[in-house]
Amino acid sequence: MIQNLRRLAWTASLLCVAATSALAQRGGFGYFSQPNNPRYDGRFMFARLKYTVMPGGYYYRGLPSWAHGEPYAEENLMKIMDSISFLHPHVAEEVVVGADDPEMFKFPIAYMVEPGFWTLDDREALVFRDYLQKGGFIIFDDFRAPGRIPWGAGWDNIVFNMQRILPGAQIVDLDATHPIFHSFFDVNSLDIVPQAYDSGQPMFRGIYENNDPRKRLLAVINFNTDISDFWEFSGRGYYPVDSSNEAYKLGVNYIIYGLTH
Repeated sequence: MIQNLRRLAWTASLLCVAATSALAQRGGFGYFSQPNNPRYDGRFMFARLKYTVMPGGYYYRGLPSWAHGEPYAEENLMKIMDSISFLHPHVAEEVVVGADDPEMFKFPIAYMVEPGFWTLDDREALVFRDYLQKGGFIIFDDFRAPGRIPWGAGWDNIVFNMQRILPGAQIVDLDATHPIFHSFFDVNSLDIVPQAYDSGQPMFRGIYENNDPRKRLLAVINFNTDISDFWEFSGRGYYPVDSSNEAYKLGVNYIIYGLTH
């Protein structure tokens, strides 16, 4: 464990240089273009889900809400995974895939940002249901109740959409005893999870297969927080290294849990 923590801190410190290089290559913070997905070769790739954005979802630098943090958040997290594990994922080749795209089934873990602006149609709901029931795992991140951002449906939107995907699904609170918080690093208290810019306590929730807590989680939900913001800006001097490390621990644990359950 100590060795893992040392390697995590060392890798996070190196991301300052890597982030500067990435910014130069991609044209700065305001630049965005949807990448061409690399050819699938069986190695782990971070899969970000794109979706139809409801009105108001282009407020941040004109980006679609599903793209917030792309590609820096996933690239930095994959650098951490590559450094401290034997996963050896694709690091600089991110995947963006739609929820109704059959390509989605190639990726055991999917990530969605800003689900408060997420809309889906009947086909997307059906494909998403199949994905989760066949072993897929989804990470939701970066949304909060209306207030800080006075538009977007916030929590109610994810409840509405998940009921369309998994009718009758119960969203439950998770605490630090859950195995997902101990799949690689031991996160023994959720009170130490850093807060980027939201007020109040971050909340962690999940959806179990068949609503049975003895079975696997189909989804983990970071609510009232933006964990990926610490990945995105790691090494740029915006956040303390210790805070970024706590956010990385969650990301690493989520991936290990999703790959092993």
